[in-house]
Amino acid sequence: MTNLEIADLLEAVAAAYKVKGENNNKFRIVAYERASDAVQHLSSEAKDLWDDGKLEEVAGIGKSIAEHLDEIFRTGRSYHFEKVMRGLPPSMFELMKVPGIGAKTAFSLSSKFKSKISDSDPIGSLEKLAKRGEIAKLPGMGEDSQNAILKSIKEIKGRTIRLLLPYATQIAQEIIDWLKKSNDVIRADALGSVRRKASTVGDVDIAAATNNPKRVIDHFTKYPRATRVLEKGERTSGIVVTGGRQVDLMVESPQAYGALLQHFTGSKQHNIALREYALRLSPSLSLSEYGIKKRITNHESLITKFKTEKQFYNFLGMEWIPPELREGGGEIEAALRQAQGKPSGLPKLVELNNIKGDLQIHSSFDIETSHDLGESTMSEIVQKANELGYEYIAFTEHNPSHGQHKENEIIEILKRKKEKVEKLNKSLSKSLPAGKAGSSLRKVFNSLEIDMLPNGKLPVPEKGLKLLDFALVSIHSSFRQSKDVTTKRVIAALSHPKVKIFAHPTGRMLGKREGVELDWEKIFEFSLSNNKWLEINAEPMRLDLPDVLVKDAVKGGIKLTIGTDAHHVNGMDNMPYGVFVARRGWAERDDIVNTRGLREFEKMIE
Repeated sequence: MTNLEIADLLEAVAAAYKVKGENNNKFRIVAYERASDAVQHLSSEAKDLWDDGKLEEVAGIGKSIAEHLDEIFRTGRSYHFEKVMRGLPPSMFELMKVPGIGAKTAFSLSSKFKSKISDSDPIGSLEKLAKRGEIAKLPGMGEDSQNAILKSIKEIKGRTIRLLLPYATQIAQEIIDWLKKSNDVIRADALGSVRRKASTVGDVDIAAATNNPKRVIDHFTKYPRATRVLEKGERTSGIVVTGGRQVDLMVESPQAYGALLQHFTGSKQHNIALREYALRLSPSLSLSEYGIKKRITNHESLITKFKTEKQFYNFLGMEWIPPELREGGGEIEAALRQAQGKPSGLPKLVELNNIKGDLQIHSSFDIETSHDLGESTMSEIVQKANELGYEYIAFTEHNPSHGQHKENEIIEILKRKKEKVEKLNKSLSKSLPAGKAGSSLRKVFNSLEIDMLPNGKLPVPEKGLKLLDFALVSIHSSFRQSKDVTTKRVIAALSHPKVKIFAHPTGRMLGKREGVELDWEKIFEFSLSNNKWLEINAEPMRLDLPDVLVKDAVKGGIKLTIGTDAHHVNGMDNMPYGVFVARRGWAERDDIVNTRGLREFEKMIE
């Protein structure tokens, strides 16, 4: 089973518990939902981790669930899962894949339209019912719910299953590591969207430089996790790895490797723009993975080969372009300006080692939120921050549930958290051991990720807000509001003086949920005028703000933050993916707030 199939199965078990409504199911539901989320975010196949005896080490997968998965991997089925889901319509679990349809709604639709919803195509059947207006007639539904279902079905029909960047990167890196075990491999690199660090990846392609292509291809096809060899040619080969993903290899001599790397890294738009520029230089030039060919006569051509990409770009009169920028968005013109010593050249992109702190982390401090708590203690997070060499971090647990607490109760909870943070800061002042970057954590900030209510108000009383160093606001509900209403909602929430950061601004979940509609020109204008910052959320399923909006924000002078949104210390390792998004958005060090040292950052939140 693939990770997606396992995650869907665990989500189905949680849904079954919800629908059956048995006593003491609350904790089981949370456990299965966490496990499903954990599997979705794995950078390796769960089956591979099981093979290595490491499945129980995955944060979010407890001993009981690991045992059930063990049974599945050994026998192909789980009697416990089958028992839990027994008696529920199979179509229910398919309908849950439609955004906005939860377990109970899916069960209700499957039951009420039992004879009209096909088990072979439940979503298609539901679409037909919605188009005929039959869903709107059900109690509690109506026209708005019916239209929302139709919109969601249209969205999922247009999706293709793509890999999240960390998973694709892991596949590529493991194969590169395998290739490098061969003495014939001089160099190996990922290609395409993996190398450009796109948020999702369709194909995993690898390049290798060698003087012995046959031996390298033989070695590649013997990759231990290959389940099938698709092709084995003179210069190319393809295999299928665990999880059903295809990986292709291309080999080239070291003398021509730079051209191959350039050709198969750039996006289609980048390579077209590069070819068009070459033709403007000289109609006799043509570019390919073999090098740059110049036609001498009608019957004679000269091809120049390149060991490195830098030589390739320099030949065309431009500077080397970082892979993240090769999307056909003006990078060629910028590289030419830079080579000519003119202003507005290529940006000096932010680097991972520029990051001084993580500005969104959720600890296990029991803040009595309606959202998910973190799984690691504050002390464990402090230790991890030291290992990463950070100067500061922010604890940004979700706000206490306003539906289950009175104002004075929320204030008391936040007082307890502030006291906990103050105690931690006192211990830090006694000097912690240096992290691997040569510095130690100097301060933890008392922050909060606060829900924006549909009207833009904050569900935290004023006395509670005053206890915070600063706050983040985010959208966790009412995703279908109009662009105008949502924009006003965001600006209202950002208007409070304690609020500094708009967290995961579009609210998207890659492959699962589209982002909200916002008037970005108004959001940018308000942020710039009121010194508010937009977050780049490094959680691999979010990577939000998306790179295209990062680029617009950078152009507009908007400051950005990068936070991992970690709910376990392992999630703090996702910071590189936030940096990749920043780089793809042309962000430099000064564009990112948390590249500042502690003292400068403290002044920025005053």
